[in-house]
Amino acid sequence: MPILTAALIFIWQADSGSGPVAAPGSSALVEMIQNSGGVAMAVLLLLLIASIYSWTVIFGKMSTFGKATKESRRFIRAFRKATRLQEIATLATDFKASPLAQVFEDVYETYKRQTGGSGPPRNLVPLERSAQTAASEAVTNLERRLTWLATIAATSPFVGLFGTVIGVVDAFHGLGTAGAATLRAVAPGISEALITTAAGLFVAVPAVVAYNQFTARIRVFAAAIDDFCRELLNSLEEIPVRAPAPARNPVAEVPREAERGIYK
Repeated sequence: MPILTAALIFIWQADSGSGPVAAPGSSALVEMIQNSGGVAMAVLLLLLIASIYSWTVIFGKMSTFGKATKESRRFIRAFRKATRLQEIATLATDFKASPLAQVFEDVYETYKRQTGGSGPPRNLVPLERSAQTAASEAVTNLERRLTWLATIAATSPFVGLFGTVIGVVDAFHGLGTAGAATLRAVAPGISEALITTAAGLFVAVPAVVAYNQFTARIRVFAAAIDDFCRELLNSLEEIPVRAPAPARNPVAEVPREAERGIYK
């Protein structure tokens, strides 16, 4: 993305006659871009847009995954230290970025509808279904916009290849027009081909690397969510049944109170 952006900035500066003079090392690249045709410029512009969007997704996902990892670690520690579900439900609101907290909130809502918020669950099947649904939604949220990275990674080289083909066509056209095999006749077309090919690779490579890394991290999140679902369901299943309070019998209590000496 920086190379494409710099290239277009140099073109604009050269066309407008303003701005700093290009450095000797970059003057050749700027000159080649200036000599490119309309199709090559359209390809470069399309690749620039794709590169900007892919880097936006990459930085956004890095931030999202970082927050999710940090808050999930804090939430699981709080979950294992808590002694009451109500305490965990109160803490879950502080960990909105954690997929584990999202799963807990959905399962806890199902648990409250079933039991009123206390006592063991009457049926674990609805809780298991709620946990599966919440886990699927959490993973889906993490995967959002990753398909665009895969699409950019797969199509950018072909977009650059299209510019390459057009550049080769221009090179042969210049060769036929000149009527002689000279470097001046084929240089513009060859430069278009090389620039668009390089631009396609510069856009595709970061998108491929980021997509593979994010996919691996999502698999880790999915495994952690599944483990937490089992741990949460086990905790709900182990809630003890409250024994009913024994009925009070005033007649029977009189002798016991008398034995204590209250009625003496």
